[in-house]
Amino acid sequence: MSETEVLDIARDGMMVMLLVAAPMLLVGLVVGLAISIFQTLTHIQEMTLTFIPKIVSVFGAMVIFLPWMLRELTEFTQRIMDKIVALG
Repeated sequence: MSETEVLDIARDGMMVMLLVAAPMLLVGLVVGLAISIFQTLTHIQEMTLTFIPKIVSVFGAMVIFLPWMLRELTEFTQRIMDKIVALG
């Protein structure tokens, strides 16, 4: 296995990692920003007000995007397995 193949596998792995994590991170970011704006406007500084909605929204995003995430991870694993078989 050459250096370029190793770099391609590492780059592909990082891209899949970013793609799989992005939906939940973006949902958490948007919900956190909305709650922060709400807290700023109402002067309510309660920690559970930020914590609970973010957990629920990230969990909801995970449930919604789970089939797509599983497909992406399965395709990545299949690509890696094909490369392993090609070496042998």
